[in-house]
Amino acid sequence: MTPILGIMASQISGHLGPAPIPIVVVPNVYESIATVTVGTATGTVTFSSIPSTFKHLQLRANFAMSTSDNFMGRFNGDTATNYSTHYFYGSGTATGAYGATNGGIMNWSYADTANNRMVWIGDILDYTNANKYKTVRRLNGYDANGSGFIFAGSDLWRSTATISTITMTTNGASNFTTGSKFAIYGIKS
Repeated sequence: MTPILGIMASQISGHLGPAPIPIVVVPNVYESIATVTVGTATGTVTFSSIPSTFKHLQLRANFAMSTSDNFMGRFNGDTATNYSTHYFYGSGTATGAYGATNGGIMNWSYADTANNRMVWIGDILDYTNANKYKTVRRLNGYDANGSGFIFAGSDLWRSTATISTITMTTNGASNFTTGSKFAIYGIKS
């Protein structure tokens, strides 16, 4: 192309508008395994027979409790002291941290005001890997009419067993209220 035609072509292409943005299709890496909607208030929700065909799991919850209480988790019915919990929290007026080795259960959160809906999302990493302990990373929080808390945490189950059952429970006399939802997804990669 001659220099004059090259200059003209570059000036014309600038007037045709920006180059189109390419469309990138991302395959769906999340596959729904099971969902539970609480029909009658209960203190325990369990996912069992979890397939071992995924890389990771994701647990999602949108729930309220009948009284102020802890939201807790357990894998494969293990009640031994094989769990550790760590999280940071913040509200409009306070911040803090918590960490403990818990007796037979992971302390996934605390709702200090009854009937405020909490949203909880946690990734359970490498849940079938027989060479490592199982780790959960999570983010959750709730609004209490203009106040409330947000939590970011991690948990450890000191076991190399494949996770096939997840039990979520309240601590004490509280129940998950009617309409609370829990869902588990498999993450393919």
